[in-house]
Amino acid sequence: MKLSPLFLLPFLTVLAIGPAANAQAIRTPLTEPLEITGRSGGNDQSACGNITRSNGQTIRVTEPFASLKFEVESEGDYTLLITGPNGFRECVFAHNYDGGVIQAPGLLDQGQYRVFVGDRSGERHPYTLSISQ
Repeated sequence: MKLSPLFLLPFLTVLAIGPAANAQAIRTPLTEPLEITGRSGGNDQSACGNITRSNGQTIRVTEPFASLKFEVESEGDYTLLITGPNGFRECVFAHNYDGGVIQAPGLLDQGQYRVFVGDRSGERHPYTLSISQ
């Protein structure tokens, strides 16, 4: 598993594609977080809980690298899975002490990433995914 450090690069392009959202290109720096809602879990098993592969968010980083912060707020035993180029894979689990919010800040190299909100118990709950710079 490749973990990513914190840095800030002012310009990148983010493309968010969600199950209920229209594709929208966002030019950064982001002035406010991008918020996406959905339902956690799914029928596809992964090492980071049950996910729905067809409902993941696609993030395209067009600059050499970018610092992004991902936050997920939900209920249950939810997870955050981020996959990307060159075998990039980050999995973060919700804990009793996180206050209902998973945080995953990191430096992402140029390329396309997929972001999934899963559930280790196989349940489905509403979630809000925030992406900020």
